[in-house]
Amino acid sequence: MTPEDIRAAADELYEASRTGRFIAPLRERHAGLDARSAYAIQQLNTERRMAAGRRVVGCKIGLTSAAVQAQLGVDRPDFGRLFDDMAYGDAEPIPLAVLHQPKIEAEVAFVLGRDLGMRHPCHADALNAIDYVLPALEIVGSRIAGWDIGYADTVADNASSGVFVLGTTPRKLSQVDLRLCGMALTRFGEPVSVGAGAACLGNPVNALVWLARTMASLGQPLRAGDVVLSGALGPMVAVRPGDVFDLRINGLGRVQAFFERGDAKDAA
Repeated sequence: MTPEDIRAAADELYEASRTGRFIAPLRERHAGLDARSAYAIQQLNTERRMAAGRRVVGCKIGLTSAAVQAQLGVDRPDFGRLFDDMAYGDAEPIPLAVLHQPKIEAEVAFVLGRDLGMRHPCHADALNAIDYVLPALEIVGSRIAGWDIGYADTVADNASSGVFVLGTTPRKLSQVDLRLCGMALTRFGEPVSVGAGAACLGNPVNALVWLARTMASLGQPLRAGDVVLSGALGPMVAVRPGDVFDLRINGLGRVQAFFERGDAKDAA
């Protein structure tokens, strides 16, 4: 893709985010769209949001669960940026008007206490950098009509990001076995998604290491204070107006997401 093509695609996604008028898959209209150009599109809109006053508070890792990969027809992780205006508190009402074809995922969140600025971070580096872990809910969204996405589509669209909710029960990593921790997500008390830490690349720490290495290779290493959403522990679930979801992860605690009733941008 030419620089002009990349700019045009970024403009399309940004306008779709602003208006809720979703667009046809980029891959169908840009023969040269690959991972490199998709991340260039993502970066342009990251810079646009920062210029508008938003603050990057961390990263999200996507496509780490085999179940989610199967749902979306992709086969490798990706990442997107987390901004300050994407964060909601435990049980804080979330307006559907800020969401785009929303679906919810149960995740583990890492909060870093040290930089991961070394050239090739290893697992010990990641373990030493983690300050604490939290249960988290990510509400993903897509500016691509009908969630008709391939890998490059979701990368360009900031890894299909939406908003996120962090729990308020920080745990040290030594207090929980992230590989074996069971997850149950309910809607109005009825189970809708179950899983475990092992669903996230075998262990959520593996996802963090993948991201740390990726960001270091880009010259944009993870820093102390960053929030990292490690990826889904089970299948995504469509969000409806008025829904209340409750997530429990063994050893980590619980967190709730409450969605207001009202107009949504094509809420599923």
